[in-house]
Amino acid sequence: MEKGKNNLLEVEDLSVRVDGRHILHDINLCIQPGETHVIFGPNGGGKTTLLMTIMGFPRYRITKGRILFKGEDITDIPLDERANLGIGLSFQRPPVVRGVKTRDIVVACLKDKNDPGTAEGLAKKANLTDFLDRDINHGFSGGEIKRSEMLQLLAQAPELALLDEPESGVDLENIALIGQLINHLLGKIHPIHMRTHSGLIISHTGHILDYVNARTGYVMCNGRIICEGDPHDILTTIKEKGYRECVSCPMK
Repeated sequence: MEKGKNNLLEVEDLSVRVDGRHILHDINLCIQPGETHVIFGPNGGGKTTLLMTIMGFPRYRITKGRILFKGEDITDIPLDERANLGIGLSFQRPPVVRGVKTRDIVVACLKDKNDPGTAEGLAKKANLTDFLDRDINHGFSGGEIKRSEMLQLLAQAPELALLDEPESGVDLENIALIGQLINHLLGKIHPIHMRTHSGLIISHTGHILDYVNARTGYVMCNGRIICEGDPHDILTTIKEKGYRECVSCPMK
């Protein structure tokens, strides 16, 4: 981890407790503008807890360390202020919201770009035009729910996108489209020195790497980052030898 004023996100010595249990231990990572990082790890290893803590959900109690965003200490500021600063989250299992139309949440996320034409244009990119006037996620398939999450993030346009298993429960056709939407969100059509948006992605399978290029990969087990390096090399090791090999990984 390289600390410095140019980092978009810095997580320093972060330890977190959830419902009285210590889940994260001494987490360190840095993401610069334009970079995409990916986290692998077994279920229950603390990956989602890390994303929820960065986003600022109150259930996740920081017991040590701090979080910096664009050089500002955001450790103690509430979730809505973090969203306003430019952090957005795509849930692994988004809730159904009855009585609120998808169009409403998209328009709310657009803020100053608040016009129906923009909402329609983004919905077209996500192949969700026919879903704008339906309740959020109600009766949606797995792929449709994930595209709905991406649609909301596209409207919000956060500088840091936290993506919790964007390929989970999604068929191959939808993974390709979600990959395109993530690339659009992160501005990957531009050279990295021209990008301003960054991503932190959780992936169990690594399938998303077939569509979204990532600079750095991590393995998280038992609430600790135990390995850091090239994400494709890490994924190959996991597939061949499992997570136990990562404990003694020379890339740590």
